[in-house]
Amino acid sequence: MSVSEQQETGAGNGARTGTTGRLYGVGLGPGDPSLMTVRAVEVIAEADVIAYHSARHGRSIARSIAARHLRADHIEEALVYPVTTESTDHPGGYRGALDEFYEEAAERLAAHLDAGRTVAVISEGDPLFYGSYQHMHKRLAHRYPTEVIPGVTSISAAAARLGKPLAEADEVLTILPGTLPEEELTARLASTDTAVVMKLGRTFPTVRRAMERAGRLPEAHYVERATMPGERTAALTAIDSDTVPYFSVTVVPSRIAAQSAPQPPEAEQGDVAQGEVVVVGTGPAGPLWLTPESRGALAAAEDLVGYTTYLDRVPVRPGQRRHASDNKVESERAELALDLARRGRRVAVVSGGDPGIFAMATAVLEVASQDPYRSIPVRVLPGVTAANAAAARAGAPLGHDYAVISLSDRLKPWEVIAERLHAAASADLALALYNPGSRSRTWQVAKARELLLEHRAPDTPVILARDIGGPEESVRTVPLADLDPTQVDMRTLLIIGSSQTQKVRRDDGTETVWTPRRYPEK
Repeated sequence: MSVSEQQETGAGNGARTGTTGRLYGVGLGPGDPSLMTVRAVEVIAEADVIAYHSARHGRSIARSIAARHLRADHIEEALVYPVTTESTDHPGGYRGALDEFYEEAAERLAAHLDAGRTVAVISEGDPLFYGSYQHMHKRLAHRYPTEVIPGVTSISAAAARLGKPLAEADEVLTILPGTLPEEELTARLASTDTAVVMKLGRTFPTVRRAMERAGRLPEAHYVERATMPGERTAALTAIDSDTVPYFSVTVVPSRIAAQSAPQPPEAEQGDVAQGEVVVVGTGPAGPLWLTPESRGALAAAEDLVGYTTYLDRVPVRPGQRRHASDNKVESERAELALDLARRGRRVAVVSGGDPGIFAMATAVLEVASQDPYRSIPVRVLPGVTAANAAAARAGAPLGHDYAVISLSDRLKPWEVIAERLHAAASADLALALYNPGSRSRTWQVAKARELLLEHRAPDTPVILARDIGGPEESVRTVPLADLDPTQVDMRTLLIIGSSQTQKVRRDDGTETVWTPRRYPEK
């Protein structure tokens, strides 16, 4: 009797009159049949129907793994994909062709289940981890009793074959499909601690470029057909892209584990590898404001140098050295960082906001321009600066031309500050004022208000943005004439509107401040 006849009559293996069958999603592990779980073997033995996916050539990796456990009286359902690449003439395109296939395959299995047969859908790896079974699960699990048998993933197998820990302590493991766009891959690789990239094959050149752009290429390993015949492992840099199959992965393993592994004897002094200094902007507050590139640079650094308050924003990592100092020793911090880099260390100088705006980038580059530091590589990574963060909280007060001025007279005379305030205000620029006041500087805000009122209407909106992104965040808008210097400290940033800046109360009671992009003609 054919399978279709068995389905129609309810006869054949395992048919149970008046009761539905049970659906199993069975994970078979990464390829070696001996890595199948005991439960997977039990379920296959109990099943009436064994279903597996395959390409049109008919060979199924899942079936080959489970072959020794299949019986002659098992009903086999080969679920053959109509397409394996995105080239198709289906009216719904590649996704439409697959959705139609999954619906038809699910109904084939449903016919067995309705006839009372137990159906085991076998899947290499884990059924719910990039597995083909999950498409059957979505369509059938709510209709029939279902159990999923987990399996060893290719990720675990790859790490085991490399002998490289995937993650340790607080490290974050990121799993990425190689089919992502290169920019997305690069950003995610740069920002994570450890990573596995799957689905290589034709995506390998893109993945390799992303690894290189993210600075992770030296750490990356390649694993092909882990635990299967033809297994291959190597450094990613040694792999020819023309030889890479789909069933391969790239692993960027634990940095903590690598740091704690036995190291070769120290090189002779003349052979010390040159390090580098990366000046990293952490944004105005905590991790939510970090760019992926900055996050990756902080994770990769061997030494962190910075003002104590900013260093406290960076998670402590085993093996990293932290060099904290007071806020008024910028040149000394820069020199320390460059000296560490001369000794071969990878150093991150941690700066609040954007390092190039009233922050550490200038100090580092100034020292790096002198002997003996001219040959030390220095990179500057941007961060969200306080002006942009404060503006976003208030609305869009910097939506047109604006100037950024520091009111601190510690490094430049007040006469220069006053001249710049006059010039910017007379040009009708919106203003972002950094470092407006402190315990030792109490009069600058009042003097700035006086100067600005010579060019601005008394009701010009002024935004007082304090501790943006922090636990004490507050954003208030007051008229320029009512700006109270006693309400301003070093954690406050001021944004002064132009003559065109608007303050609007919305229907929900909130206020928003914005400066139109169109400026009126004279």
